[in-house]
Amino acid sequence: MAELTGNLLVAQSGGPTCAINASVAGVITEAGKHECIEEIYGGLNGILGILNEELIDLNDEKRKTIEGLKFTPAAALGTCRYKVDFKKKPEKAAKDMDRLFKVFEAHNIRYFFYAGGNDSQDTSHKIHEEAVKRGYDLRVIGVPKTIDNDLPFTDSCPGYGSVIKYAATTVMEVGFDVGSMATDDGSCCIIEVMGRSAGWIAAGTVLAKRGNPANPPHIILLPEIQYDIDEFLARVKSTIEAHKYCVVVVGEGIRNKQGEEIGADKSRLDAFGHPVLAGAAEKLKEFVQGKLNTKTRTVLLGYAQRAAAHFAAQIDIDNAFACGQAAVKAAVDGKSGYMVKIVRDNTRAILTGDGKIKWTTDLHPLAEVANVEHFVPRDWIQEDGFLPNETFVQYAAPLIEGEVKPPIEGGLPKYVTLDRNPVEKKLDAREA
Repeated sequence: MAELTGNLLVAQSGGPTCAINASVAGVITEAGKHECIEEIYGGLNGILGILNEELIDLNDEKRKTIEGLKFTPAAALGTCRYKVDFKKKPEKAAKDMDRLFKVFEAHNIRYFFYAGGNDSQDTSHKIHEEAVKRGYDLRVIGVPKTIDNDLPFTDSCPGYGSVIKYAATTVMEVGFDVGSMATDDGSCCIIEVMGRSAGWIAAGTVLAKRGNPANPPHIILLPEIQYDIDEFLARVKSTIEAHKYCVVVVGEGIRNKQGEEIGADKSRLDAFGHPVLAGAAEKLKEFVQGKLNTKTRTVLLGYAQRAAAHFAAQIDIDNAFACGQAAVKAAVDGKSGYMVKIVRDNTRAILTGDGKIKWTTDLHPLAEVANVEHFVPRDWIQEDGFLPNETFVQYAAPLIEGEVKPPIEGGLPKYVTLDRNPVEKKLDAREA
């Protein structure tokens, strides 16, 4: 395919992670190696910022700052939850696409990379299709990102290894605390983690057990399973009888036997029309205290779990950076309409017995990725549904290897921020 010369635009979307900036660093680092890429721009606050022509010049950023993105949490470019929705809002979506391509044309954008989860990959797919439809030379590659780990076809998603490293550690530490205070009366601690439909984060805390059934977490509740509350309470009771305390990890989207999210507040809807999740752990606490009369506390990890760059997994950051690099390489080679995926090669681990896994990247068509959720397989969960099994442990354990060590200043991590020098606008303001 003929070489395509023009400018590059990279943006971030959806909930941040402590690895998403590493992917942007990978894009910027690799882009600087190719003469066909003239300018490197960043879109502020995802597709929404691009529609408003809010671009920054990433060539102006210091090399040290770009390197520092590898260990800096959140979304350095800013993010959004904005959906180009042709099904529910076709007129608005068409208008958005017209505006988007005006921005692309005005700034000669020929390479577009969008780092994000399911909805972001859907947006990338739509932009790729629209470029083909319009005959506009544009190469679009999606860069995977989500702590939920629910993108299909990739071994794992950048951000996931780090979130379960932090969450499992927190569960371990809380477990020591609760266990040390256990009395004959017994106690229960319920720790809530993110994960509306997929329970990958909750499941990952099983690593805190280190293979010992007596270690917390004693119970893990996943959104993939519909739970009978009475059976749950019976398990809590028997655990306290055996250990004098019980640590439960719950995914925020867990459901009862009727398939209802027990933490959903149907009076409030989020940006995508879903009921706001308002506290599965608190609801379970009501059950435990009310039915078992057991002292119960809750811990909500919230934003801390996805922002904990101080204890990120090195493997996760390396894979995130590699995804950014692979996206640029693929686009320069003429590919468009794909998402980068992470590939796990166990060959060396099996042949040498040293447990070392080789990680590589590949591509998968965005059309097969967009809006498809990947759930924890049922055969990776114990038959009773209360804990993941050894197959899951073997999958998750390699993802938390290695520790990222950010520079320290005044006893705290020294994270970086971009200068965000704006690119001059060339269009009239976007119409509301």
